[in-house]
Amino acid sequence: MFLNKPGIRLLGCVIAVTFSSVISQAQTKQWFHLDPKSDSALGISTERTYKELLKNRKATPVIVAVIDGGIDSTHEDLKRVLWTNPKEIPGNGIDDDKNGYVDDVHGWNFLGNKDGKNIEFETAEVTRQYIRLKPLYEGKNRSSLNPAQQKEYDQYQQFKKEVESKQDEYKQQYESISRFNEQYLMLTESLLKTLGVSKLDTATLANVKSDDLMVRKQAGLLYKMLTAQGYTEADDVKNELKSALQELKARAEYAYNPTYSARQIIGDDPDNTSDKNYGNPDITGPNARHGTHVAGIIGADRTNNLGVLGVADQVKIMAVRAVPDGDERDKDVANAIRYAVDNGAQIINMSFGKDYSPQRKAVDDAMRYALQKGVLLIHAAGNDSKLLDTTASYPAATFIDGNAIPNLITVGATTQHGDKSLVAPFSNYGQKTVDVFAPGMSIFSTTPGSHYESLSGTSMAAPVVSGIAAVLKSYFPKLTYSDIKRIIEKSATVTKLQVVRPESEDMVNFTDLSKTGAIVNLYDAVKMAQMEESGAK
Repeated sequence: MFLNKPGIRLLGCVIAVTFSSVISQAQTKQWFHLDPKSDSALGISTERTYKELLKNRKATPVIVAVIDGGIDSTHEDLKRVLWTNPKEIPGNGIDDDKNGYVDDVHGWNFLGNKDGKNIEFETAEVTRQYIRLKPLYEGKNRSSLNPAQQKEYDQYQQFKKEVESKQDEYKQQYESISRFNEQYLMLTESLLKTLGVSKLDTATLANVKSDDLMVRKQAGLLYKMLTAQGYTEADDVKNELKSALQELKARAEYAYNPTYSARQIIGDDPDNTSDKNYGNPDITGPNARHGTHVAGIIGADRTNNLGVLGVADQVKIMAVRAVPDGDERDKDVANAIRYAVDNGAQIINMSFGKDYSPQRKAVDDAMRYALQKGVLLIHAAGNDSKLLDTTASYPAATFIDGNAIPNLITVGATTQHGDKSLVAPFSNYGQKTVDVFAPGMSIFSTTPGSHYESLSGTSMAAPVVSGIAAVLKSYFPKLTYSDIKRIIEKSATVTKLQVVRPESEDMVNFTDLSKTGAIVNLYDAVKMAQMEESGAK
């Protein structure tokens, strides 16, 4: 599950140390719930919505499928809100509901086998294509090939170059960050010991009164480092560095390693997209950090006085594991979408993506199936700081034939700041391809082991929108997928700020970065739904 790349992404948490503040109280840590008009952060007005608009209104539970890398089914803030298959008897080894999936109590895992073994790491799609073409063109002379072969030969050379350069790039990054991490740990450990404190935060570092000049200089250096990047605690940087090292190592050792192969664990033909009955019921898998975080944003328990609050209060989270630490396979994505639709999901969150899609038709067909069944798809735009209007990224914003996907919302990420830094520096964008923006920087949510953590990425922005969609569907059940999409987009706040375009120093109008030029807002969405409901009466 690679949290940022380019080239390979579970469109989620960025590695770069550029996150917003992590504040002490859990409520303000979840800045995305705050109200832009009364608070100092550009949130979606969640609490205001429940207090002012939904207080006395009844709601019905809505099933939201999270196609991701797995969800911790035992998490204190998620276990009550997990979807439970009403027709399946847990652990009896029988396909009670005859849907083709044995013991799928809370969802299904398309990355495992019947013996309970699971895939954790996968190759990048470009690596797979390189492996596929290598036996055909390695050592061949282009001039000796026919035109069709020459085209494939050129692709092979392109794939080979990308795989080799990426593997080398990530090895170098790993070594560089390792050195920085060692220095950082030495600095923080020294200050903790010298100052006699249990943690290093900006408040502590700003008030160091040591007689030792070197200690004051070290504290000042760390203070500047944290504040410059929007952090308040040194441990947040420590955690991000640890994650970054794990992911960079995985990219070099697995993603861009042509000798690595994981699919034999499942034992299927990954190119046979008509094959649907494989996998196992283990919805957690070996690394559920990303999916657990996404699930918490959508619907962490709002009644248990623990941890965090999800956006939606009447939601059932269906876990569908189809995204490994690496590029997801089109076959698994297509089957995950169909599974979610067939088992009652009304909204599907898809916080993943890749740069190549050799079996795109299978995914397109699955999304058309969701469209026929009236299911709304919410997709993260990606974390490559790229203009999607001119860059290939899959699942794409259109079908293969170029027509728009009516039931898809593509989401970019914003920070909490109403200034030039409004757009998250990693977020993809596009006036033709990205529908809306939503909070996606330093989002505090659930992680495995009943823990909580701040992560950043369009992977975090997408479930914010999925949560809004779930609220609309639960409190206004007559709304169709097209109604919900229209309301979310039309109620979003158009923001005419000049902002920094991702991965540049250029200033652009925020309205030029998406179709709507707007940031989603739950309060305004619910208000619009109420007005339309009233008018309909």
